[in-house]
Amino acid sequence: MAAGIRPGTRRPTGPETTGTSRPPLVRELLLVTALFVVYKFGRQLANGHETRAFHNADRVWDWERALHLPGEGAVQSLLLHNDDLIRVANAFYATVHFPATVAFLVWLYVRRPAHYLWSRRVLALVTTAALALHILLPLAPPRMLASAGLVDTAQVYGPSVYAATPDTDTMANQFAAMPSLHFGWALMVAIGLIAATRGRLRRLWLLHPVLTLFVIVGTANHYWLDALVATALLGAALYLVPRPQPVRGGRTVAVHLRPNPTPRPAVAPEPVRAPESALTSGRTGAPTSADASRLAEALR
Repeated sequence: MAAGIRPGTRRPTGPETTGTSRPPLVRELLLVTALFVVYKFGRQLANGHETRAFHNADRVWDWERALHLPGEGAVQSLLLHNDDLIRVANAFYATVHFPATVAFLVWLYVRRPAHYLWSRRVLALVTTAALALHILLPLAPPRMLASAGLVDTAQVYGPSVYAATPDTDTMANQFAAMPSLHFGWALMVAIGLIAATRGRLRRLWLLHPVLTLFVIVGTANHYWLDALVATALLGAALYLVPRPQPVRGGRTVAVHLRPNPTPRPAVAPEPVRAPESALTSGRTGAPTSADASRLAEALR
């Protein structure tokens, strides 16, 4: 019988039984903070390349038309019908991105340590790759592109997280449009929660990246290609980072193990006895004709 398990006992299943220990909290806080600081300062390195950013924006806009992607203006027109809806979308863009990702990581850290480590590594890899692209490929968002004919909803209706002009913005790099980490992180949050839970409605978490995509395009902060590139980077990160074991239901299941039967002592086989006639005659083997005759006389 397995050690530590008695017949008829119950044991929990799910991520808590995978054996993955929760990493030290202080270390994780330092790692996440360091990643955020490097990302923020790294984005500033890509600032100030206005000519390249607008040239790349023209190219991205032409590529989207060549690929027959729907115009970003079609999505924005849905928001422009209602001022309150536009403000909600702007507030979503400004306030949901970081808190949702932090809440996701905190929940995984407390409830699903193995999935926390997996998700943190994937997000770190995606963010690092995105930072490299932000430096190598500065890109003006569609709200700055005159040929796009889009409205800068944050500046017109508020609230806005960006300064009125990029050269006066010391808190963010407005030319870091590709890839969209708003969408990439939102998609990872949904994938991580689907992988870490087993509820029937867990796939509804995909509404988060869908809503995020609608917001980032409708507010003219990102192109469709920004989201597609973020998806490709996330797919590569998910391929490279090993995924933890799938989660089973959070309920407990009965484990019934049969005790090993007590071994019986070996019994020596009984010796084969020779026929009585053979013993009396001193011979072994089949009966002879003389033996048959004597048996017939005894039966008369």
